[in-house]
Amino acid sequence: MESCLPRSFLTPSVLSTDRKNWRGQDISKFCFPTQVSGSRERDILRVYYVRCNVANIKEKLALSRRRNREWIVHAASRQPLESGPGEFNSGRIRDSVKNAVDAFYRFSRPHTVIGTALSIISVSLLAVEKLSDISPLFFTGVLEAVVAALFMNIYIVGLNQLSDIDIDKVNKPYLPLASGEYTVGTGVMIVTSFSIMSFWLGWIVGSWPLFWALFVSFLLGTAYSINLPMLRWKRSAVVAAMCILAVRAVIVQIAFFLHIQTHVYKRPLVLSRPLIFATAFMSFFSVVIALFKDIPDIDGDKIFGIQSFTVRLGQERVFWICISLLEMAYGVAVLVGSVSSCLWSKVLTVLGHALLGYLLWSRAKSIDLRSKVAITSFYMFIWKLFYAEYLLIPLVR
Repeated sequence: MESCLPRSFLTPSVLSTDRKNWRGQDISKFCFPTQVSGSRERDILRVYYVRCNVANIKEKLALSRRRNREWIVHAASRQPLESGPGEFNSGRIRDSVKNAVDAFYRFSRPHTVIGTALSIISVSLLAVEKLSDISPLFFTGVLEAVVAALFMNIYIVGLNQLSDIDIDKVNKPYLPLASGEYTVGTGVMIVTSFSIMSFWLGWIVGSWPLFWALFVSFLLGTAYSINLPMLRWKRSAVVAAMCILAVRAVIVQIAFFLHIQTHVYKRPLVLSRPLIFATAFMSFFSVVIALFKDIPDIDGDKIFGIQSFTVRLGQERVFWICISLLEMAYGVAVLVGSVSSCLWSKVLTVLGHALLGYLLWSRAKSIDLRSKVAITSFYMFIWKLFYAEYLLIPLVR
């Protein structure tokens, strides 16, 4: 009997009205041809309403599912949902690798790494006497020396950071140990690993000049930084400068020259004129680096009692001492180049050193010594002059 009711009539708005409104619709004439009691009529309508309501709910659920499928397809056309977690994980991995490389890059102090590599290559070229000396044997010997020395370089700068964490929080807060990116345990693991690899490589190469260069660098680098009785030589300005001079000016020049001369080429020991010049010139440069590196670090050194020349004499005075020493070195280099018997060597060394001396003086006159950023930038400029000198040294003949 319920099926005779039209669906459009049995809408929720009609069925939800009160009984008075139902009777006003003349339901008996519309759907009940025979006599039906009022209570029976209402029961029939309620049953039908429930069935219609269930049908409406099912239709709405179906429509909702359809719309959800359409939204998923639309989203998939722009960025697949299945690849989302994978892309997210790969992005996190890339970020982690990038951060790890950046932290190690800062930990290794790249300006010292570049300086070490250039100095060894430059000094090795001083042992070259003729074009045929540039051979695979030469490149192998240079590569062995560079890799072993870089491992030791990372040990030395890493140990210095481990010993200066509190100072670096003031002077160099961007370094991994000072910033907290590396734990002390991580730093110890890195410096221990690189020192072992350096000695291992120096031993298997079988070159005594190379091995002794690594060993003496290890001893001086450890004594310079480590905080033990009778050690931590960086607290004394004079001793600290002598350590840097010994490593940068003497060991690098003589030991790595002998590595190529005696171990690679199997020639007798000869201290050539270019080697003597390189050792003398880099002695000046090493002293300047030892003095200048403390100029931007004066705040932390004062707090922790490091009696550097900058703390004792003041930034401006030490700055101009460094400039004067370098200008003297460039003047001597011009004189040495001018007496060379080789025309191309004379021209290149005289013009090259004169140009570097002019660039140094021009930039020194414009620096603002009240700005730590400007002083640090000038310190990096001195390292660039250091690199440039190692490009000129092989030309001295």
